[in-house]
Amino acid sequence: MNRSVLTAAAFALALTACGRTELAVQPAPSALTALGQPTTTSSTLQISGSAVYDVSGSICPAPPSGYEDFVSYPGLVLTGSLQGCWYTKVDSSKTTPSGVYLEAGREVFIGRLNGGESGVFATTYNFESKFSGSTEIFGRCQHPLVAGSGTGGFAGATGRVDMKDIVADPSNIYYLYRGHISLR
Repeated sequence: MNRSVLTAAAFALALTACGRTELAVQPAPSALTALGQPTTTSSTLQISGSAVYDVSGSICPAPPSGYEDFVSYPGLVLTGSLQGCWYTKVDSSKTTPSGVYLEAGREVFIGRLNGGESGVFATTYNFESKFSGSTEIFGRCQHPLVAGSGTGGFAGATGRVDMKDIVADPSNIYYLYRGHISLR
């Protein structure tokens, strides 16, 4: 086994473990573990895109089977790396005296990753935002994928999606997302 292949594989593993997959070098397909066994391959992809609410319900009509009660908000239409619909079920929320709004819940995405096979994955989420009266000043949320929830093109998927509310124009609110998804 070529020492440089093992070094590259170890470097990629170290970067991935530290969340720095954008710099990770993928090991050669013939790389072996320290015990001489073939490595299992997984693909960690950086994702990004945007989302808007489907207020008409014409693109995201209903959540997938098993998630029928994920209707706290209209479906979000995602474009970019993820193409499909995102549905939310709020489990808890509160507003602090200083105007910080906190929300937690569960979500489900049905769609595709980079045009691949259609599938579903679920997430949990935490949302934080700041309001002045009824106007949102900023908001962001974190969505770790629920282990074992993926089907189809997302079978075995792990990862996290982060979203940021773009609220500069209250008549044109949209969301930017980025994160990573690992497929096995």
